Amino acid sequence: MASSLTISHVDAGYGAVSVLHDVSLNVGAGETVALLGTNGNGKSTLMKSIMGIVRPSAGSILAEIEGATHQLIGLETEQIVDLGIGFVPEGRRLFPKLTVTENLLLGAFRPKARSAIHRNMDFCFETFPRLKERARQLAGSMSGGEQQMLALARALMSAPRILLIDEPSVGLAPLLVSRTIDKIKELKVGFDLTVLMAEQNFTQAVRIADRGYVIVHGKIAFTGDSAEALNNNDLIREFYLGT
Repeated sequence: MASSLTISHVDAGYGAVSVLHDVSLNVGAGETVALLGTNGNGKSTLMKSIMGIVRPSAGSILAEIEGATHQLIGLETEQIVDLGIGFVPEGRRLFPKLTVTENLLLGAFRPKARSAIHRNMDFCFETFPRLKERARQLAGSMSGGEQQMLALARALMSAPRILLIDEPSVGLAPLLVSRTIDKIKELKVGFDLTVLMAEQNFTQAVRIADRGYVIVHGKIAFTGDSAEALNNNDLIREFYLGT
């Protein structure tokens, strides 16, 4: 069954520091939605709020998965993962002293993913042949691009229905950014995922996004109902395209 995500009027921050202000957005079943914004505007805070890492002070975050609707606010992160929501954090957050295979196996800890470990690992190795070549290599000794591949593959090992990806382009050379974005599209189709991707590289993100939102100072400043609408928006031209 298709899955979706609905965020309504969310406020969140860190202690006395307020970061998100009345944020509302939705990711429809089977969509790839881009959350666009430069550094420090709240993209990662919103991702962490969805995953229960940051506790919103107001609002609602609903996930519809396999025909059931779940209120995510108030759940622990492991409960949210258990529902079928995968997360690729900014900076990858791998276990550097474990091998590629060990990192992948740790991604499959949720009960519903365990029966599909071998199938999902085969899919990850087919999608990322370099990971298969380096299956016994320590994650911390790999290049940035290889580590990003592993972070994506590890999230897929949890057999998610909704996938959150935070800043996949950070620290990568331009050619690797393009390849990574292409792989996200490939994985989305292969796993029949619903995807929310936070990204500051507008040009790359809009290549695979069905539509998107621009977040500025913790508020949704623009909603683009298509890639074309994003491309033609004055706010985006000013902040991303320099025109």
